[in-house]
Amino acid sequence: QVQLVESGGGLVQPGGSLRLSCAASGTIFSNKHVTWHRQAAGKQRELVALITSSDNTNYADSVKGRFAISRDNAKSTVNLQMNSLKPEDTAVYYCNTFVPRLGSFWGQGTQVTVAS
Repeated sequence: QVQLVESGGGLVQPGGSLRLSCAASGTIFSNKHVTWHRQAAGKQRELVALITSSDNTNYADSVKGRFAISRDNAKSTVNLQMNSLKPEDTAVYYCNTFVPRLGSFWGQGTQVTVAS
C-alpha cells in the first residue's frame, strides 16, 4: 500500500522559512517524479515544484528563487524548503507521485499559514 505523509507545516511570519517533508511508504521514492502542490482557500490546486526521477527540478514562477525541492533517498523523503515566505503562500501543501500500474497518490496535506 502506497502512502505519502506530509509534515512541517505551521504558522510563520512573512519573510520566514519552513521546511516541508513528504515521506513515502510502500514504494521506492528515489526513482519517481515527485511534485508539491498547494491549494489556498477558494482556489484551485496548483503545482509548486517538481523533482524528476533524475533529480531535475522545476518551479512555479511565483516561488522561483524562494523554494527549493530536494530528495533524501536514505529517508525516502522529498523536502520543500520555503524561504522568504509571503502571505500569498498560505495554503494546504500536498505532495504527489505516480506509481506505474497503481496510479497517482496524494498525501493528506499540511497547512502553511504566513501571517504577522
